[in-house]
Amino acid sequence: MTTPVALTIAGSDSSGGAGIQADLKTFAALGVYGASVITALTAQNTRGVTGIHLVPPDFVTAQMDAVFSDLEVKAVKIGMVAQLATIEVIAAGLKRWSPGVADSTGHVVLDPVMVASSGDRLLAADAVEALRTKLIPRASLITPNLPEAAALLDEPVAVSEAEIERQGRRLLSMGCGAVLIKGGHGEGGESIDYLVAASGSVALSAPRIATENTHGTGCSLSSAIAALLAKGEAMETAVRNAKAFISAAIAAADRFSVGHGRGPIHHFHRFY
Repeated sequence: MTTPVALTIAGSDSSGGAGIQADLKTFAALGVYGASVITALTAQNTRGVTGIHLVPPDFVTAQMDAVFSDLEVKAVKIGMVAQLATIEVIAAGLKRWSPGVADSTGHVVLDPVMVASSGDRLLAADAVEALRTKLIPRASLITPNLPEAAALLDEPVAVSEAEIERQGRRLLSMGCGAVLIKGGHGEGGESIDYLVAASGSVALSAPRIATENTHGTGCSLSSAIAALLAKGEAMETAVRNAKAFISAAIAAADRFSVGHGRGPIHHFHRFY
């Protein structure tokens, strides 16, 4: 039996809670073999980001070519891309190897990481337009949170369901296959995500869990969706099951005592 393979293209989190490390943990927890292309190294912990070292774009290309030329990648998750030049080589690599919207045999899940949960900026200002025009059109799904969706559209953060749906439609018109606007930054007892596709919109609700240990939640959700798509699940099913996995990982996060800030979620809550 062929082992499903998912690839994460993202930054490294030295504290292990987000980025490449969170993605690989998620892939493993969901029974998928994980490969990685590192775009940046961060000096980071549960309190914040203290330094970023960018990987040269030509070495990002070398990593992509090495993986795609050997492994049968079924899904790609893209996280922190950091700079314009990196976006350009990732877009060129996706075109060369053809996963995503243009290829029904593969998927690209783009998490438009712009600002860390600590407030540290993770995407250069001059790279935002390239994200819109070069990566979003290649994505099967994009997964912005409410502030990221607003930033991509140069609009205020949506506060009503009608505004969220409208922003989802505008993002969909940029060329991606579907949009998942994450409601974790919202308020109320329920955390509601909105999945918007050409076929319609659906609200996905889960109880909001009272914990400070949410480091890596966004990275892990997008990588969970990618893992489940790699295993052959349909888009809405993958999103629903990924959300359930992340909700359980957040609920189990307080089993850990890691760091002195926002601790990580528990990726392996099913196992220990």
